[in-house]
Amino acid sequence: MQTFGWPEAYFILRSASWTLALTAIAFVIGGSIGGVFALMRLSRVRALRRFAAGYILVIQSIPVLMVLFMSYYGLSAIGIELPPFFAASASLAIYVSAYLADIWRGSIESVPRQQWEASASLALTTTQQYRYIILPQAIRISLPPTVGFLVQLVKNTSIVQVVGFVDLMRAGMLVNNATYQAFQIFTFVGAIYFAICFPLSRLSRHLEKVMNASRPH
Repeated sequence: MQTFGWPEAYFILRSASWTLALTAIAFVIGGSIGGVFALMRLSRVRALRRFAAGYILVIQSIPVLMVLFMSYYGLSAIGIELPPFFAASASLAIYVSAYLADIWRGSIESVPRQQWEASASLALTTTQQYRYIILPQAIRISLPPTVGFLVQLVKNTSIVQVVGFVDLMRAGMLVNNATYQAFQIFTFVGAIYFAICFPLSRLSRHLEKVMNASRPH
């Protein structure tokens, strides 16, 4: 029987890079989609608002694990087989898009109404209002909760092991199956998650403090 040593630790550390890559891909793609849905939720067109609201409601009402099952096993049942990495990336991106859309919509709505009225008095178009007046303030407000959500995303990547993708958690389980030294292995895995998430948590608190996002405008 193997023992937990440097080769096994290196294998787990290398798998952590896949966790980070998966997080980055899901955040970028999901954030892009979420930004579009946030603007759709604020649109003057009722159909767009209702479609975006329905999308967000449905995705937030389903466990992200279910989205992953549907992306991997559900699509394969109708002849569309995705590699585990693509299925995991797509599922997490869908999950991210629904939550960031709500976070960013709330941030935009937090910008005082007077800012809209003042920019309208300058004869700015809606696009110019968003670009020069509203979005710079909304981004400032949204940064702390966005970074906080990123911490949750890092931890939620652990579910991708169910489709066979070797992320940090899956690597720990494989090494445990070979060595049966669960305490050492999962302490090591937990320490890596902590090393990733703790700086992000501190960054979120720092941003909240520096930007004083909760201060009434």
